[in-house]
Amino acid sequence: MLNSIRTGMLLAALTALFMGVGFLIGGMGGMMIAFLVAAATNIFAYWNSDKMVLKMYKAEEVDETHGSGAVRRYAKMVGSLAHKAQMPVPKIYIIENDQPNAFATGRNSENAAVAATTGLLRMLNEQEVAGVMAHELAHVKNRDTLTMTITATIAGAITMLANFAMFFGGNRNGGGIIGALAIMILAPMAAALVQMAISRGREYEADKMGAEICGHPEWLASALAKISNGAAQIPNETAERHPETGQLMIINPLSGRGADNLFSTHPATQNRIDKLMAMTGAGAASFASAGSVPQSGGRKGPWG
Repeated sequence: MLNSIRTGMLLAALTALFMGVGFLIGGMGGMMIAFLVAAATNIFAYWNSDKMVLKMYKAEEVDETHGSGAVRRYAKMVGSLAHKAQMPVPKIYIIENDQPNAFATGRNSENAAVAATTGLLRMLNEQEVAGVMAHELAHVKNRDTLTMTITATIAGAITMLANFAMFFGGNRNGGGIIGALAIMILAPMAAALVQMAISRGREYEADKMGAEICGHPEWLASALAKISNGAAQIPNETAERHPETGQLMIINPLSGRGADNLFSTHPATQNRIDKLMAMTGAGAASFASAGSVPQSGGRKGPWG
Protein backbone atom coordinates (compact mmCIF):
# COMPACT_ATOMS: atom_id res chain seq x y z
CA MET A 1 0.00 0.00 0.00
CA LEU A 2 2.79 2.41 0.93
CA ASN A 3 4.59 1.67 -2.34
CA SER A 4 1.40 2.42 -4.28
CA ILE A 5 1.01 5.78 -2.50
CA ARG A 6 4.65 6.70 -3.14
CA THR A 7 4.32 5.69 -6.79
CA GLY A 8 1.20 7.83 -7.20
CA MET A 9 2.90 10.83 -5.58
CA LEU A 10 5.96 10.45 -7.77
CA LEU A 11 3.97 10.22 -11.00
CA ALA A 12 1.80 13.17 -9.93
CA ALA A 13 4.93 15.27 -9.26
CA LEU A 14 6.45 14.41 -12.64
CA THR A 15 3.15 15.10 -14.43
CA ALA A 16 2.87 18.47 -12.67
CA LEU A 17 6.44 19.29 -13.68
CA PHE A 18 5.63 18.29 -17.25
CA MET A 19 2.59 20.60 -17.24
CA GLY A 20 4.63 23.42 -15.69
CA VAL A 21 7.18 23.27 -18.48
CA GLY A 22 4.32 23.27 -21.01
CA PHE A 23 2.84 26.40 -19.37
CA LEU A 24 6.17 28.23 -19.46
CA ILE A 25 6.59 27.40 -23.12
CA GLY A 26 3.04 27.95 -24.37
CA GLY A 27 0.85 29.39 -21.63
CA MET A 28 -2.45 27.68 -20.77
CA GLY A 29 -2.62 26.08 -24.19
CA GLY A 30 0.86 24.67 -23.75
CA MET A 31 -0.04 23.37 -20.31
CA MET A 32 -3.11 21.54 -21.63
CA ILE A 33 -1.10 20.01 -24.46
CA ALA A 34 1.56 18.97 -21.95
CA PHE A 35 -1.13 17.40 -19.74
CA LEU A 36 -2.48 15.36 -22.64
CA VAL A 37 1.04 14.31 -23.65
CA ALA A 38 1.82 13.36 -20.02
CA ALA A 39 -1.37 11.29 -19.76
CA ALA A 40 -0.59 9.52 -23.02
CA THR A 41 3.01 8.96 -21.90
CA ASN A 42 1.85 7.44 -18.60
CA ILE A 43 -0.50 5.02 -20.37
CA PHE A 44 2.05 4.12 -23.04
CA ALA A 45 4.82 3.70 -20.46
CA TYR A 46 2.66 1.42 -18.30
CA TRP A 47 2.30 -1.08 -21.14
CA ASN A 48 5.50 -0.58 -23.12
CA SER A 49 8.29 1.01 -21.05
CA ASP A 50 9.87 -2.35 -20.23
CA LYS A 51 10.00 -3.35 -23.91
CA MET A 52 11.47 0.05 -24.81
CA VAL A 53 14.28 -0.25 -22.26
CA LEU A 54 15.16 -3.82 -23.27
CA LYS A 55 15.19 -2.85 -26.95
CA MET A 56 17.27 0.24 -26.17
CA TYR A 57 19.95 -1.94 -24.59
CA LYS A 58 19.66 -4.63 -27.32
CA ALA A 59 18.88 -7.23 -24.66
CA GLU A 60 18.61 -10.85 -25.80
CA GLU A 61 16.25 -13.24 -24.02
CA VAL A 62 17.91 -16.41 -22.73
CA ASP A 63 17.02 -19.55 -20.79
CA GLU A 64 18.73 -22.57 -19.28
CA THR A 65 19.25 -24.13 -22.72
CA HIS A 66 20.46 -20.99 -24.54
CA GLY A 67 23.95 -19.58 -24.90
CA SER A 68 27.28 -20.33 -23.25
CA GLY A 69 27.69 -22.28 -20.04
CA ALA A 70 27.89 -19.06 -18.03
CA VAL A 71 24.65 -17.76 -19.56
CA ARG A 72 22.84 -21.05 -18.91
CA ARG A 73 24.01 -21.09 -15.30
CA TYR A 74 22.90 -17.47 -14.94
CA ALA A 75 19.41 -18.31 -16.24
CA LYS A 76 19.14 -21.36 -13.98
CA MET A 77 20.26 -19.25 -11.00
CA VAL A 78 17.57 -16.62 -11.61
CA GLY A 79 14.93 -19.35 -11.74
CA SER A 80 16.14 -20.86 -8.46
CA LEU A 81 16.21 -17.47 -6.72
CA ALA A 82 12.70 -16.65 -7.97
CA HIS A 83 11.37 -19.93 -6.58
CA LYS A 84 13.09 -19.22 -3.27
CA ALA A 85 11.47 -15.76 -3.21
CA GLN A 86 8.07 -17.39 -3.96
CA MET A 87 7.49 -15.32 -7.08
CA PRO A 88 7.04 -16.06 -10.80
CA VAL A 89 10.24 -16.55 -12.77
CA PRO A 90 10.74 -13.37 -14.83
CA LYS A 91 11.94 -13.29 -18.39
CA ILE A 92 15.73 -13.41 -18.37
CA TYR A 93 17.92 -11.29 -20.65
CA ILE A 94 21.60 -10.82 -21.40
CA ILE A 95 23.10 -7.56 -22.70
CA GLU A 96 26.32 -7.47 -24.69
CA ASN A 97 28.11 -4.71 -22.79
CA ASP A 98 31.53 -4.65 -21.12
CA GLN A 99 30.35 -2.59 -18.15
CA PRO A 100 29.27 -4.83 -15.24
CA ASN A 101 25.65 -3.97 -14.41
CA ALA A 102 22.12 -5.34 -14.17
CA PHE A 103 18.53 -4.12 -13.96
CA ALA A 104 14.94 -5.28 -13.64
CA THR A 105 11.90 -3.94 -15.46
CA GLY A 106 8.20 -4.72 -16.02
CA ARG A 107 4.84 -3.52 -14.74
CA ASN A 108 4.32 -6.41 -12.26
CA SER A 109 5.81 -9.73 -11.18
CA GLU A 110 3.82 -11.60 -13.86
CA ASN A 111 5.25 -9.38 -16.61
CA ALA A 112 8.75 -8.76 -15.31
CA ALA A 113 12.21 -9.12 -16.81
CA VAL A 114 15.72 -9.08 -15.39
CA ALA A 115 18.84 -8.36 -17.40
CA ALA A 116 22.56 -8.66 -16.76
CA THR A 117 25.46 -7.52 -18.91
CA THR A 118 28.12 -9.84 -20.24
CA GLY A 119 30.59 -7.67 -18.34
CA LEU A 120 28.84 -8.59 -15.09
CA LEU A 121 29.10 -12.32 -15.79
CA ARG A 122 32.78 -11.98 -16.67
CA MET A 123 33.73 -9.91 -13.64
CA LEU A 124 31.80 -11.61 -10.82
CA ASN A 125 31.81 -15.11 -9.40
CA GLU A 126 28.58 -17.10 -9.11
CA GLN A 127 27.95 -16.10 -5.51
CA GLU A 128 28.18 -12.42 -6.38
CA VAL A 129 25.95 -12.81 -9.44
CA ALA A 130 23.40 -14.53 -7.18
CA GLY A 131 23.50 -11.52 -4.84
CA VAL A 132 22.98 -9.11 -7.75
CA MET A 133 20.08 -11.04 -9.27
CA ALA A 134 18.43 -11.44 -5.86
CA HIS A 135 18.58 -7.63 -5.59
CA GLU A 136 16.87 -7.31 -8.98
CA LEU A 137 14.19 -9.83 -8.02
CA ALA A 138 13.58 -7.78 -4.87
CA HIS A 139 12.82 -4.77 -7.10
CA VAL A 140 10.27 -6.89 -8.96
CA LYS A 141 8.69 -8.21 -5.77
CA ASN A 142 8.48 -4.68 -4.30
CA ARG A 143 6.87 -3.44 -7.56
CA ASP A 144 9.69 -0.92 -7.93
CA THR A 145 10.11 -1.83 -11.58
CA LEU A 146 6.84 -0.20 -12.65
CA THR A 147 7.74 3.05 -10.91
CA MET A 148 11.31 3.08 -12.14
CA THR A 149 10.56 2.35 -15.78
CA ILE A 150 7.65 4.80 -16.01
CA THR A 151 9.66 7.47 -14.20
CA ALA A 152 12.53 6.99 -16.63
CA THR A 153 10.12 7.40 -19.56
CA ILE A 154 8.48 10.55 -18.18
CA ALA A 155 11.79 12.09 -17.12
CA GLY A 156 13.06 11.56 -20.66
CA ALA A 157 9.91 13.20 -22.03
CA ILE A 158 10.38 16.19 -19.70
CA THR A 159 13.93 16.62 -20.96
CA MET A 160 12.68 16.43 -24.56
CA LEU A 161 9.93 18.98 -23.87
CA ALA A 162 12.37 21.33 -22.17
CA ASN A 163 14.68 21.14 -25.18
CA PHE A 164 11.77 22.25 -27.38
CA ALA A 165 11.96 25.60 -25.60
CA MET A 166 15.14 26.39 -27.51
CA PHE A 167 13.38 25.84 -30.84
CA PHE A 168 10.57 28.19 -29.74
CA GLY A 169 13.21 30.82 -28.99
CA GLY A 170 11.61 31.71 -25.68
CA ASN A 171 8.19 31.42 -24.04
CA ARG A 172 4.86 33.20 -23.87
CA ASN A 173 5.34 34.30 -20.30
CA GLY A 174 8.42 36.41 -20.89
CA GLY A 175 12.07 35.73 -20.45
CA GLY A 176 13.01 35.22 -24.09
CA ILE A 177 16.10 33.18 -24.73
CA ILE A 178 17.12 33.36 -21.06
CA GLY A 179 13.81 31.83 -20.04
CA ALA A 180 14.18 29.13 -22.66
CA LEU A 181 17.65 28.28 -21.41
CA ALA A 182 16.37 28.16 -17.83
CA ILE A 183 13.62 25.71 -18.83
CA MET A 184 16.07 23.58 -20.80
CA ILE A 185 18.46 23.33 -17.84
CA LEU A 186 16.21 23.40 -14.78
CA ALA A 187 13.37 21.11 -15.92
CA PRO A 188 15.55 18.01 -16.48
CA MET A 189 17.38 18.86 -13.25
CA ALA A 190 14.09 18.94 -11.34
CA ALA A 191 13.03 15.64 -12.90
CA ALA A 192 16.36 14.13 -11.81
CA LEU A 193 15.85 15.37 -8.26
CA VAL A 194 12.39 13.79 -8.09
CA GLN A 195 13.82 10.51 -9.37
CA MET A 196 16.72 10.70 -6.93
CA ALA A 197 14.48 11.32 -3.92
CA ILE A 198 12.67 8.02 -4.30
CA SER A 199 15.25 5.84 -6.06
CA ARG A 200 17.84 5.90 -3.28
CA GLY A 201 15.39 4.57 -0.71
CA ARG A 202 14.31 1.81 -3.08
CA GLU A 203 17.92 0.70 -3.57
CA TYR A 204 18.44 0.22 0.16
CA GLU A 205 15.21 -1.77 0.41
CA ALA A 206 16.15 -3.95 -2.56
CA ASP A 207 19.61 -4.55 -1.06
CA LYS A 208 18.02 -5.74 2.20
CA MET A 209 15.44 -7.99 0.56
CA GLY A 210 17.96 -9.28 -1.99
CA ALA A 211 20.29 -10.28 0.84
CA GLU A 212 17.40 -12.15 2.47
CA ILE A 213 16.49 -13.91 -0.79
CA CYS A 214 20.01 -15.21 -1.49
CA GLY A 215 20.72 -15.72 2.22
CA HIS A 216 24.16 -14.07 2.14
CA PRO A 217 24.41 -10.26 2.44
CA GLU A 218 28.19 -10.50 1.91
CA TRP A 219 27.68 -11.86 -1.63
CA LEU A 220 25.84 -8.69 -2.68
CA ALA A 221 28.29 -6.47 -0.76
CA SER A 222 31.23 -7.98 -2.62
CA ALA A 223 29.39 -7.64 -5.94
CA LEU A 224 28.62 -3.96 -5.33
CA ALA A 225 32.28 -3.23 -4.67
CA LYS A 226 33.37 -4.91 -7.90
CA ILE A 227 30.58 -3.40 -10.01
CA SER A 228 31.24 0.10 -8.67
CA ASN A 229 34.91 -0.12 -9.62
CA GLY A 230 34.07 -1.59 -13.01
CA ALA A 231 31.41 1.01 -13.83
CA ALA A 232 33.82 3.81 -12.94
CA GLN A 233 36.35 2.51 -15.45
CA ILE A 234 34.14 1.18 -18.27
CA PRO A 235 31.67 3.65 -19.85
CA ASN A 236 28.22 2.41 -20.87
CA GLU A 237 27.55 4.21 -24.13
CA THR A 238 23.84 3.31 -24.25
CA ALA A 239 23.32 4.73 -20.77
CA GLU A 240 25.28 7.85 -21.72
CA ARG A 241 22.87 8.41 -24.63
CA HIS A 242 19.84 7.71 -22.41
CA PRO A 243 20.82 8.91 -18.90
CA GLU A 244 17.20 8.72 -17.68
CA THR A 245 17.56 4.92 -17.65
CA GLY A 246 20.48 5.05 -15.23
CA GLN A 247 18.22 4.70 -12.19
CA LEU A 248 17.24 1.20 -13.34
CA MET A 249 20.75 -0.19 -12.89
CA ILE A 250 22.10 -1.69 -9.66
CA ILE A 251 25.05 0.76 -9.85
CA ASN A 252 25.00 4.16 -11.56
CA PRO A 253 26.10 3.35 -15.15
CA LEU A 254 27.07 6.98 -15.78
CA SER A 255 29.82 7.05 -13.18
CA GLY A 256 32.50 6.61 -15.82
CA ARG A 257 32.17 10.35 -16.52
CA GLY A 258 32.57 12.56 -13.49
CA ALA A 259 29.83 15.15 -14.05
CA ASP A 260 27.20 12.41 -14.25
CA ASN A 261 27.45 11.80 -10.50
CA LEU A 262 25.98 15.22 -9.67
CA PHE A 263 22.40 13.96 -9.45
CA SER A 264 22.96 10.25 -8.96
CA THR A 265 19.82 8.24 -8.22
CA HIS A 266 21.92 5.70 -6.31
CA PRO A 267 23.17 5.85 -2.71
CA ALA A 268 26.92 5.83 -2.10
CA THR A 269 28.18 2.29 -2.71
CA GLN A 270 30.13 2.17 0.55
CA ASN A 271 26.99 3.06 2.50
CA ARG A 272 25.18 0.17 0.86
CA ILE A 273 28.05 -2.20 1.64
CA ASP A 274 28.13 -1.05 5.26
CA LYS A 275 24.40 -1.74 5.68
CA LEU A 276 24.72 -5.18 4.08
CA MET A 277 27.71 -6.15 6.23
CA ALA A 278 25.85 -4.97 9.33
CA MET A 279 23.27 -7.65 8.48
CA THR A 280 25.99 -10.30 8.81
CA GLY A 281 27.33 -8.93 12.10
CA ALA A 282 30.79 -8.85 10.53
CA GLY A 283 31.03 -5.14 9.91
CA ALA A 284 32.35 -3.56 6.72
CA ALA A 285 36.04 -3.92 7.47
CA SER A 286 36.36 -7.13 5.46
CA PHE A 287 35.33 -5.20 2.34
CA ALA A 288 37.81 -2.40 2.69
CA SER A 289 39.49 -3.91 -0.36
CA ALA A 290 37.02 -3.53 -3.21
CA GLY A 291 36.01 -6.76 -4.83
CA SER A 292 36.73 -9.16 -1.95
CA VAL A 293 35.38 -12.63 -2.70
CA PRO A 294 32.99 -14.01 -0.05
CA GLN A 295 33.98 -17.29 1.56
CA SER A 296 30.61 -18.94 2.04
CA GLY A 297 30.91 -21.93 -0.23
CA GLY A 298 29.98 -22.42 -3.85
CA ARG A 299 31.90 -21.57 -6.98
CA LYS A 300 34.77 -19.19 -6.17
CA GLY A 301 36.30 -18.02 -9.40
CA PRO A 302 35.02 -15.79 -12.21
CA TRP A 303 32.60 -17.69 -14.39
CA GLY A 304 32.49 -15.69 -17.63
